[in-house]
Amino acid sequence: MQETVQISERQRAVLRRVVEEFVGTGQPVGSKTLVERSDLRVSPSTVRAELAELENLGLLTHPHTSAGRVPTERGYRHYADELLGRLEPQPAAFPLDLTTTSTEVESALQATTEMLSQVTRLLALVSAPPLEATHVRHVEVLLLQPQLVMVVVITSAGGVSKRLFHFDDPVDAGLAQWANDYLNEAVAGLQLGTGLLRRRFEDPGLSPSEHAFLAALTPAFTELVSAEQRLYVGGAADLLGEVRAEELDAYRSLFELVERRADLIDVLGQPSASQRPFVRLGQELAHPALAEVALVGACYGLVHRALGAVSLVGPVRMDYEKALGAVRSAALELSRFVESIYDET
Repeated sequence: MQETVQISERQRAVLRRVVEEFVGTGQPVGSKTLVERSDLRVSPSTVRAELAELENLGLLTHPHTSAGRVPTERGYRHYADELLGRLEPQPAAFPLDLTTTSTEVESALQATTEMLSQVTRLLALVSAPPLEATHVRHVEVLLLQPQLVMVVVITSAGGVSKRLFHFDDPVDAGLAQWANDYLNEAVAGLQLGTGLLRRRFEDPGLSPSEHAFLAALTPAFTELVSAEQRLYVGGAADLLGEVRAEELDAYRSLFELVERRADLIDVLGQPSASQRPFVRLGQELAHPALAEVALVGACYGLVHRALGAVSLVGPVRMDYEKALGAVRSAALELSRFVESIYDET
């Protein structure tokens, strides 16, 4: 992250007005406009001097021969840090009702992306909690063909994982039924990813054939989640409708990255343990496809554990205050939802 420069209170006020005016209009901002449209109680000449100093500090620039200024990425960073530093303890209410989604986390995450994109007209990204963080609710071992077995794992959070296993020799139907009954008795109620669950596959009382068959099915419980299942995306069409012509190339790269969700998850990183909202700009995202966009996000989860993140992606020229309010409110609603489903122990 770029080092934040020290500026005066008046310069901070001028920078804030320039950012907000440019975000609203998309036009370079001059001293006359600032004096007329803001509560700055100084003369246009004083504002011009402050604009020049902010430009010298690398927080503003002026395009071509225009007398007006626009924020640089460093200027947006300074503005965003100021917003993050004065957040209210609780975000405003968010128009998101998750009570109708029962206990299906996937439905709640999809509803969140849709509402976020509608409210902000930005690209909404919500990462799902890892299936390993939940408990096994039910298992199905299905013999689809003599040498083909499907294992379906349903979690306490409503997640469903399906995995196919091909065997060299035909599978005994009685063995498949035994595995179905055994797993529902032995692992139902256990948390995925724990040693206790793994030990149920190594019960010394199992026969060699039973042990070998369960060993073959183990990946259904240890390699659960593909990237496509872990990230929910909404609002691509809405964002394209707001993009200016000069921004199209940047968003073409962004949408190509969205198609490769595993790469996008790597860029977003793991949820922060602090659960503090965050803003990442352009070069800070460390990926060429995101060099000209900004990401605003907040983590959701349990009191002492983040399970995922709610994020918005859009132009660097975005309404950061609105975006921060939206992700914080949505994350709070999701946290309330998952608290009723996940056992924090």
